[in-house]
Order: sequence, then structure tokens, then C-alpha cells
Amino acid sequence: MIAADSSSLIDYLKEIDRSDCRLIHKATRDNLLVLPPIVITEILSNMISGSKFWPLRGGVILLDITDGYWERAGLMREKIISKGIKVKIPDTLIAQSCIDHKVPLITADADFQKFTAFGLKLAK
Repeated sequence: MIAADSSSLIDYLKEIDRSDCRLIHKATRDNLLVLPPIVITEILSNMISGSKFWPLRGGVILLDITDGYWERAGLMREKIISKGIKVKIPDTLIAQSCIDHKVPLITADADFQKFTAFGLKLAK
């Protein structure tokens, strides 16, 4: 299993040729792509990407929200913010989902580096 963040998935749906998009293509082809719940929300909030996503939806597994998810995400974000580092809530929730399920994240967004100290694995 391998997860994708929203921006990489949106670019994949736009058929952008970049390494993260190629990883998503391989993951969908091999039926390995999983998505954190907030990624679905972000994709469907974008009319163009959302309409392109619907055909893929049936073959993509949604990661479950596990007990204590919200608390772990909040505490992780607080630790990062306490160091004077800005971190977005959606990124925090994506990272926590991947950490909880021990799945690497496909992303081109350098902001996710902030979560590697907490166990997030980034796909290469």
C-alpha cells in the first residue's frame, strides 16, 4: 500500500508528468493506492479534479480513522508549532493517517518533511 497527498493526486489527474505523478500511476495500476480521508475531501472540493477522480474511486482504498487519531494529530501539530514551524491542518491529518497505517506518502510537497521525525515515510 502507498498513499498520495492531494496536490500530487490533483496533478496526476491533470496528467502532469512528474515523478510523484508517475508513482501514483504505478500505484493505481498495481491496485496499491490508498487515500487518507481528507484527500478525498480536498479532491472532491476541486470541480475539475473531482470529476476526473470519480472513475478511480472504486479502485482506491480509503484509510480508516483509528482510535485516538484526532488527538495524535493535534499533539503532533502542537509539537511542530512549538518549534516555531508553521504546519497546515490538512497536511497534519494526511501525515497522521499515513503514520497510523504505516504507509509511505507520495508527495512533491516539501512541507511533509516536517512529519518524518514523527514516523512519516515519504515515497521516492
